[in-house]
Amino acid sequence: MHDSTVRPNKKTPQQQSRRTFLTRWLQWGTALAATVFLYPLLRFVGHRIPPKPRLVEVPTPLPLSGAHAGQDFFLFAGTDRLSAVSRVCTHLGCRLNFQEDKQIIECPCHQSRFTPDGMRISGPAQKNLPQYEVTVKEDGEGKVTAYVVHL
Repeated sequence: MHDSTVRPNKKTPQQQSRRTFLTRWLQWGTALAATVFLYPLLRFVGHRIPPKPRLVEVPTPLPLSGAHAGQDFFLFAGTDRLSAVSRVCTHLGCRLNFQEDKQIIECPCHQSRFTPDGMRISGPAQKNLPQYEVTVKEDGEGKVTAYVVHL
């Protein structure tokens, strides 16, 4: 009688290593192609358009101290300086107050202190106050009519 069982076709070690090599190259090639095509798409999905700056116009004249306390900022305008800084403390986000007699900005919550330029003097706050750009609006005669703070 003949043996009716079919013997499996065994591959030689050389054929197995070639197949493994080709399979791995195909996997790496697919991963590389997917990366090349998906990378721009993923960058586009993660892209955020920065918000437009909010412009706040402060009309003149300012108080004699040259300081104006807005909702979100302090504006300091004088003969020697023109600056605007955030009114939110960098420590825990409390609303700051300007001490006109001492010429400092102070946090009522934890007593962090800052200069009118936003530089940290003392307290638990570790960062300076963010500064904002200020532009001057003038009339046709060159007289200052307003200050525009770019938040």
